[in-house]
Amino acid sequence: MSNKKVGSVINLFISSDGASHRTTKDKLILDELGVKEDKFYNKNAERSVLISSIQSYLLVKEKNIDIPHGYLGENILMDFNPYSLDIGTQLKIGDTILEITQNCTICNHLAVIDNSIPELLKNDRGIFAKVTQNGNIKVNDGVYIYEQNNS
Repeated sequence: MSNKKVGSVINLFISSDGASHRTTKDKLILDELGVKEDKFYNKNAERSVLISSIQSYLLVKEKNIDIPHGYLGENILMDFNPYSLDIGTQLKIGDTILEITQNCTICNHLAVIDNSIPELLKNDRGIFAKVTQNGNIKVNDGVYIYEQNNS
């Protein structure tokens, strides 16, 4: 088990029922059912937290496409790219521990701004995680690899 700092939280978001955009938050409260106040709370524990990297936004920006942070549907935007981490890897952020459960697939809503976005981000939209230790995450919190799955 390690506790290596790999990055920091840039921004936090929740989705609200009926809202077309994500709401920026200074702090997220998480438990085993997901992100409290988020419309996906208590829907699917394995997909309860979506984590994206700033790298996804930079990939799109390289093609002269501007999308606002939060547009990828993430709850947590960070300056570390976690997409190559193994399923089962645990991240400690704030006093919360999240376990990576799967890569995020591309949704068609991303083509609304530009048709090339789904193809451009097919492997770089984000990862889903489940909460294995309840807690809070704040903007600027460090991101640590808590436990690496060695399978």
